[in-house]
Amino acid sequence: MPATPTGGTTDDARAATATGLVPCRIVVCRDCCCGSPKVTGVDHTAQTERLRAAAPVRVSDCLDVCDQANVIVVQPSAEGRAAGARPVWLGLVNDPDATEDIAAWARAGGPGVAPRPDILDLYTFTPPGRRATR
Repeated sequence: MPATPTGGTTDDARAATATGLVPCRIVVCRDCCCGSPKVTGVDHTAQTERLRAAAPVRVSDCLDVCDQANVIVVQPSAEGRAAGARPVWLGLVNDPDATEDIAAWARAGGPGVAPRPDILDLYTFTPPGRRATR
């Protein structure tokens, strides 16, 4: 199973912060289950825009973990990668408060730069074919 987003994507044009550093990036799944009426009670467009206000967002076709819809992946910045961080996969992100927690973490620097809020541990999962990391 793919460990990276598949299919077509749309990149946010913002590539750097005022400091010139490339921030962490967020991938939102928006295909067959995630971002669809199958996940009820979620304003998917508002969720994507809220995350986009915090960090560059890429909208991806299916990430092949439909049982975790809505899936959001927070990818570390170059600084975070240098610190050893890996992408953090979050599933069942169907609550506006969770979206806010993700946005705040991304604004603070994301994986490898800022500690992940403990509440996001409830949403973190390891996609098939990947080793678990903290």
